[in-house]
Amino acid sequence: MSFTIKEGKELIELARKSIKYFFASEKTMQEIAPEKFSEKQGVFVTLNKFPSKELRGCIGFPEPIIPLWNAIIEASVSAALNDPRFPGLKIEELDKILVEVSVLSVPKEISCEKEKITEEIKIGKDGLIMRMQGHSGLLLPQVALEWNWGSKEFLEETCVKAGLNKEDWKEKECKILKFQAQIFSETTPNGKIKEH
Repeated sequence: MSFTIKEGKELIELARKSIKYFFASEKTMQEIAPEKFSEKQGVFVTLNKFPSKELRGCIGFPEPIIPLWNAIIEASVSAALNDPRFPGLKIEELDKILVEVSVLSVPKEISCEKEKITEEIKIGKDGLIMRMQGHSGLLLPQVALEWNWGSKEFLEETCVKAGLNKEDWKEKECKILKFQAQIFSETTPNGKIKEH
């Protein structure tokens, strides 16, 4: 399912509103999803500092388990307060944060021989999920671009994210899934929205 910039703006505004609501009430906003956002979809909400674009929080749902609207409400509050890599966001930081929403396609397993996997990954288009021995890690498509990685490095770094060894993607029992994302982000805090 594809969204327009206008709809992307609605999703970004929802993410901001959800964080503000939580700061004001210490409760997660409860809303019925509008029809166009009621389909279950995976989504990640990323918060970056402005203007440095340094990561400040990123959490989401890899799989389509709840309606997109509600997934954004939950993911945005979690990205602000529950990302274990960062201290919780403070309310005064909110106006210095860029909000980015990545709406995911359903992840599909890459089922070819391991030595051909690098050919199956399109940098900038595909995100990756690595699963092995109860470990799981996900990197969004934009991460490989930001770090200028090739397919092999992207596979290795997704392993690291999953708490595995860099080379574990070559193991027979390692499941590798790929997905695509429609990415909307603010150009300035509360500012214009662009699609990547």
